[in-house]
Amino acid sequence: MTAAPAGAGAADSFALRPSLVDAAVEVVSVERSGEGGSALTAVTTIGIEKTEQLFDGHYADFPIFPGVCVMECVQRSVIAVAERSGMAEPELLAVESTRFLGAVYPGDLLTVHLDVRNDDEGTLRCRAKAFTERGDAASVRLRMTGEVAA
Repeated sequence: MTAAPAGAGAADSFALRPSLVDAAVEVVSVERSGEGGSALTAVTTIGIEKTEQLFDGHYADFPIFPGVCVMECVQRSVIAVAERSGMAEPELLAVESTRFLGAVYPGDLLTVHLDVRNDDEGTLRCRAKAFTERGDAASVRLRMTGEVAA
């Protein structure tokens, strides 16, 4: 386990936190939508390197990127998009739903499509689809602290 920045290329404004994944999150695009810009749609990518330490013990003869690490990549993507958008750093409150749909292997490029919206409870609702060049990898819904400021 290593400490990793919340977003790739980001200034050190968000704290370092323990991470299962060494790979950096690259924010590809962010667009505002919704009434008064109260929602964000974004795309991030994470290169899953063959040298990730977690592959040493996760099926040495047939390495597979663990599902919990896919969820972490989604969470880190939300944090990177928040930082890029000038929002306060969101913290995870709940994993509302996760479906693992396909395997992620060493050397894959994991792409995450995010929809981040304010809800009626004063928190963020994040819906994400993660996929590789082979197809869908996961569908994830998170609830996090914070708000999309207009």
